[in-house]
Amino acid sequence: MANNNKENLKQIKQYEKEADKYNASQIQVLGGLEAVRKRPGMYIGSTSSQGLHHLVWEIIDNGIDESLAGFASKIEVTINEDGSVTVQDDGRGIPVDIEKKTGRPALETVFTVLHAGGKFGGGGYKVSGGLHGVGASVVNALSTKLDVTTMRDGKKYFIDFSRGRVVDEMKVTGTVPLSEHGTIVHFFPDPDIFTETTSFDDKILKNRIRELAFLNKGLKLTFTDKRKDSAETDVYHYEGGIQEYVSFLNRDTEVLFDEPIYVEGNDNDINVEVSLQYTKGYKTTLMTFANNIHTYEGGMHEAGFKTALTRVVNDYAHKTKLLKDSDDNLSGEDIREGMTAVVSVKHPNPQFEGQTKTKLGNSDARTAVDHAFSETFNRFLMENPQVGRKIVEKAQLAERARTAAKRAREVTRKKSGLEIANLPGKLADNTSNDPSISELFIVEGNSAGGSAKQGRSRLTQAILPIRGKILNVEKASMDRILANQEIRSLFTALGTGFGADFDVSKARYHKLIIMTDADVDGAHIRTLLLTLFYNYMRPMIEKGYVYIARPPLYQVRQGKVVRYLDTDEELHDYLGSLQPSPKPLVQRYKGLGEMDPEQLWDTTMNPENRRLDRVSPEYAKNADEVFELLMGNEVGPRRNFIETNAKYVENLDA
Repeated sequence: MANNNKENLKQIKQYEKEADKYNASQIQVLGGLEAVRKRPGMYIGSTSSQGLHHLVWEIIDNGIDESLAGFASKIEVTINEDGSVTVQDDGRGIPVDIEKKTGRPALETVFTVLHAGGKFGGGGYKVSGGLHGVGASVVNALSTKLDVTTMRDGKKYFIDFSRGRVVDEMKVTGTVPLSEHGTIVHFFPDPDIFTETTSFDDKILKNRIRELAFLNKGLKLTFTDKRKDSAETDVYHYEGGIQEYVSFLNRDTEVLFDEPIYVEGNDNDINVEVSLQYTKGYKTTLMTFANNIHTYEGGMHEAGFKTALTRVVNDYAHKTKLLKDSDDNLSGEDIREGMTAVVSVKHPNPQFEGQTKTKLGNSDARTAVDHAFSETFNRFLMENPQVGRKIVEKAQLAERARTAAKRAREVTRKKSGLEIANLPGKLADNTSNDPSISELFIVEGNSAGGSAKQGRSRLTQAILPIRGKILNVEKASMDRILANQEIRSLFTALGTGFGADFDVSKARYHKLIIMTDADVDGAHIRTLLLTLFYNYMRPMIEKGYVYIARPPLYQVRQGKVVRYLDTDEELHDYLGSLQPSPKPLVQRYKGLGEMDPEQLWDTTMNPENRRLDRVSPEYAKNADEVFELLMGNEVGPRRNFIETNAKYVENLDA
């Protein structure tokens, strides 16, 4: 017991020493808060569901900053019964002394002044997570109510706000043991800002929290949703970090070697982590992160990894005579086939570029990743010659498949391929040459395609019917994919090229709309298409060009009044609300082909009435993961999934 007391006293003294250094002098103020409520999209991307969840990410990022600095070990995220959110960390607690520039307590300043915090050069953090660092004040501005409890120096401090303004000034509400410290932020999103929804999606929150736990090894994150009857707490804690992340990504896939390779290094104050594992499939998964931000558009850290990987594998192949001196080097694309890799860097001054500000522009990150990865991976190959041979041979097979597919690939580049006579899909193109107003509807079946062609706006809308279910690209090589007529027709129509040659700037349509039937088969076709897009034309998704149409399931006609409904529940409620006379006529659309051109236009294609869901990278990623589970080569995980979830299927279309 005495030893425990000594250890506690030692920890308290260390905490006091570090906490003294972290005070108001380290909080720098760069701007005001006036414009946030007027233009929230500038700060959180949008006021849709995506922007709503961004509020949670901003507060979690503050806790992760404390973890990166070595002071926090856990972050707890809770959705409360009333729909509000609480985020608690065990970091040092936000400083409470007076910030000189504002003359107000630092705790108040952090939540009321834009760009005020310890991550702007005041010495609070060497490396910080998050993209903009505007978190606390923006969340406050966009919440009807927000309150903060911070515990420091044996005291508990409290302050509350409403829409960014102080309600009650900071006050001491009690004492706590010196060993207890941290911050609790509790907020209600403002429905005047988030008019679409203020309800948080537990799946979105869980996925990101799990990802953050993988990216910050040793940090424990928990999630509790008290809106549910049985509010269980999910715990995400990975001592192996991104090495466990790669294993998780490959959990339902047959792999070439058991343990993912893991590399960690530090170069010029840039922390680098890389983990890599090869599968026996054809799919390439490369995920890159910078300061916990998923850099969908890649950047310098990704370039450094690709360069090092290609160089090391080719050097190894020549050293071991798997490639003859006269042979050309294997291409990077071929070497990456079947690879799953995660690259994560923590940079003291990240510079983000690109369309969505998710491309890392720091050139020193390329050098840091190259240096850190090259030596370790080269040593791994030399120490594991059987694995090295498998990797080289897999790349050689990919090269042969790519060569066999070259002719088909070139067909997709040719403008002449857009002639309807050459397209089994019978593309009916639109007349406009302006991609920004052009839409391509991918329609299930010739019957629906015929209605869509007759009902469309010819200026802006092109129609491409596809025959049934396209090829399952999860377990197909590139030559088989490009030999598939439906897939080739799609890429020819888009004009973007394919694979390594894909160029999103050449897209002939800036809206690619999947329009399938509202049944099980339609959902299957939609998932197949999303998997194709996610694996082979992801820039279209990242640009926000991919959409899913939502056609109705029922039409109810009573006299001259026509109403379209989406679900059995809506139909039941609507019929219950009608007067008995005249008798309503109910039509259930088994497929889009049962709609006449006018009905299809009115419900699903008319920009004034239609409902389109834009596909986000996360949405497509989830669809891809489920499809890999259900349609991949591994039988065991699929059986487990079906046995676990079959009980939830209430009504299955035959």
